[in-house]
Amino acid sequence: MVFSSLVFLFVFLPIVLILYYISSDKLKNYILLVCSLFFYAWGEPKYIFLMIISISVNYVFSINISRNNKTKRMWLIFSLIFNLGILIVFKYTNFLVRIINSAVNTNWHLPYIPLPLGISFFTFQIMSYLIDVYRNDAEVQKNIFDLALYISLFPKLIVGPIVQYRRVGKQIRNRKHSLNKFALGVERFIIGLGKKVIFSEQLGIVADAAFNSQISDLSVMGGWLGVLCYTLQIYYDFSGYSDMAIGLGKMFGFDFPENFNYPYISQSISEFWRRWHISLGNWFRDYVYIPLGGNRSGLKKQCRNLFIVWLLTGIWHGADWTFIAWGLYYGVLIIFEKLFMGRWLHKLPEVFRHVYLVFWVMIGWIFFRSESIIQAKNFIKVIMGINDNLLYDNSFLTYIDNSGYLIILAILFSTNVIPKMKDLMKRKNKNLFENNLGYCLHSVFLSSILFIAVILLVNSTYKPFLYFNF
Repeated sequence: MVFSSLVFLFVFLPIVLILYYISSDKLKNYILLVCSLFFYAWGEPKYIFLMIISISVNYVFSINISRNNKTKRMWLIFSLIFNLGILIVFKYTNFLVRIINSAVNTNWHLPYIPLPLGISFFTFQIMSYLIDVYRNDAEVQKNIFDLALYISLFPKLIVGPIVQYRRVGKQIRNRKHSLNKFALGVERFIIGLGKKVIFSEQLGIVADAAFNSQISDLSVMGGWLGVLCYTLQIYYDFSGYSDMAIGLGKMFGFDFPENFNYPYISQSISEFWRRWHISLGNWFRDYVYIPLGGNRSGLKKQCRNLFIVWLLTGIWHGADWTFIAWGLYYGVLIIFEKLFMGRWLHKLPEVFRHVYLVFWVMIGWIFFRSESIIQAKNFIKVIMGINDNLLYDNSFLTYIDNSGYLIILAILFSTNVIPKMKDLMKRKNKNLFENNLGYCLHSVFLSSILFIAVILLVNSTYKPFLYFNF
């Protein structure tokens, strides 16, 4: 079940909200827990047992880690081996077998192991909890049902954001509900739904056409259009899901951290990754980069630490060489910025810094989207004009004619132009958004987004979020 489905919108969510708000405060967490497990079982019924086993085993680990004695370090190591082992078995076994077969010329075959939904996200959340308990940064959760709710809470279960326990632990037992907070949650959810259905899915049509084309049939401009659409598609897909997750959290009284902050307005790769998938960046910073020494031990070791973090970031995203190349690609760029490129960038006009950022990010998305390193290399050769491909063709002109307006709007809304305009209008007319007319216009705007999204959903096929694959 996905947030952008009619079953979720008109069956699951209304039922959960009714059950939640008619129940007493003592029962609210149990209602959410049961509904969250049902939500996960809807798409992965056989893996609900994996979720329950993981919760139970990690509960035991956390209790033993919380005991300040000589064995707590041993229990932490056991817990990390257990959780990383599950992740490796389900996500990386097939990839590792392919590597071994290629390296030693064997022909091992294993049954295909399906990837449980959200395993990378909830595994990282579990490990952050265990590490925080070990560090005494968070109190151990002695109620197994409350720990289960933290791990399985459906708004953030499948695609994050990766919420660290110390940021949400107190909210599990004591959180505030209000009509205003609920309304903000509904607003945020609708905006996220619009991002996914109106922008991401429509832009994906153009992106898929480009990346699924034969390299010989792809024009230079068609290739650039495909990369541009994928660049926008993945932003609206993932940030849209994050908006929906944050909005759902508010409906149930939770305050989840932001996961995106207009990343495409950045002017360096380092800034981009402070704005894109913020929760993942914070996780690697807190649990890998800083423990390795961060930037405290000189530039050479800082570069080593960055290289390790970005290698792991690539591996986290997927079991394929394309993701490893993508991670190392960003690692090298960020290291270059630390060594010398950052000083040069600061001397350039803002527009050139922005062009620099957008260009390298778009190239990076080619590796992320491609099926193989060879496809990525050939795609880059086409858009750089190295091959003899046409400059443009009829397909390019058709997509521009049909989707040009949508691409322009998507570019505009991916920046902070709209918030700036809203702030400017507020300063000029403080009462504009506080009177009945302002509330009416705002409601009409949100209702229109919801109406358009539902119409598109009725006429579309199942399209999961891109990050379901990770």
